[in-house]
Amino acid sequence: MSHYQTTLTVKTTGKCLHKITSKVESIVAQSGVERGLCTVFIRHTSASLIIQENADPDVLTDLSNFFKKLVPEDTSLYVHNAEGADDMPAHIRSVLTKTSEQIPIDRGQLMLGTWQGIYVWEHRDRPQNREIVVHIS
Repeated sequence: MSHYQTTLTVKTTGKCLHKITSKVESIVAQSGVERGLCTVFIRHTSASLIIQENADPDVLTDLSNFFKKLVPEDTSLYVHNAEGADDMPAHIRSVLTKTSEQIPIDRGQLMLGTWQGIYVWEHRDRPQNREIVVHIS
């Protein structure tokens, strides 16, 4: 079984969902793997990965608004706030979502559903450089 692995750097602009589907698809194409599994892993504790609706941006807005209510940025609620009010909430949001996703590959393409996209979910207020490892086997 062959393996292919590379690291993708995503520059975020602060709290937002950043679509990376096409970047991951390009990596799958470069790998030459026709049938297998693509694992996408983010190397951070204050951002996450999700597979979600890619057609209606209202879904992403609703998700963001829900998480704002679920995990408030109130420093009086947390002990860890070394980097500001968004610090501990970013860690909690990361735990509630995922740091990795696995997508089957068939005929050299990701087997995502029609309305599915892969997103980096930045949970911090400031721009960040996020490293995503893409492993294909």
